[in-house]
Amino acid sequence: MATLREVKCGHTVRVQKLCGEGAVKRRIMDMGITKGTEIFVRKAAPLGDPIEITVRGYELSLRKADAEMIEVQE
Repeated sequence: MATLREVKCGHTVRVQKLCGEGAVKRRIMDMGITKGTEIFVRKAAPLGDPIEITVRGYELSLRKADAEMIEVQE
């Protein structure tokens, strides 16, 4: 399954699963990224890290390491 890190700018995806353990997974969930949530990938920084996404009506920046823990489906 694809991860959020692999999604190209301008695409909308739906969260299928959150990987990771403990505090990292909790932090991602606290940002509003939960199973079934739609995420729009707005843009990426010039060197590719971080990426900017829109989730639940607000904009959020995620490191690629965190984005890799989020499995998505188009």
